[in-house]
Amino acid sequence: MRNKAMLIGAVRAGKSTLTNALLGREVEAFKTQTLSYYDWIVDTPGEYTENPMFYKNIMATALEVTHVLYLQDATSEKLIFPPGFSMGIPKLPIGVITKCDLSEANIDRSLGMLKTVMNVGPIVMISSKTGMGIKHIKELTKLNDIPAMRHYVESEADKHLIFHG
Repeated sequence: MRNKAMLIGAVRAGKSTLTNALLGREVEAFKTQTLSYYDWIVDTPGEYTENPMFYKNIMATALEVTHVLYLQDATSEKLIFPPGFSMGIPKLPIGVITKCDLSEANIDRSLGMLKTVMNVGPIVMISSKTGMGIKHIKELTKLNDIPAMRHYVESEADKHLIFHG
């Protein structure tokens, strides 16, 4: 199976904007209403994560992908994922802190939040607008196991990329 990534996170966390950045598309992001499939990416509506009634949709879609990107908006004080959420989805996790370029971003808070969601895995601090971290996400989604992801993070020596766990 070709590696595919599913993006999950709150409404307005930056899933569609990140999808466009990963695909090199210069189009305005719009509110995702249903699952959207683009090449190697599945963009999900924020409601799928914000409402536990829709978790079954996340679980079903996870069967189609190799990686799950857990997005946390650096400007939001709200964490929508329950503790240990990534352990219920048997796919390679990648934590993504979005909107890191904004003045109101609180990266430390967001990092702490994602560490409660993921027990192990890389966390990338990004800006879809400036391109910061986009390369790391592309490279991480090409890898097929946690040790390879850890090796990638350690070899990059980038302060916007850490390995948790």
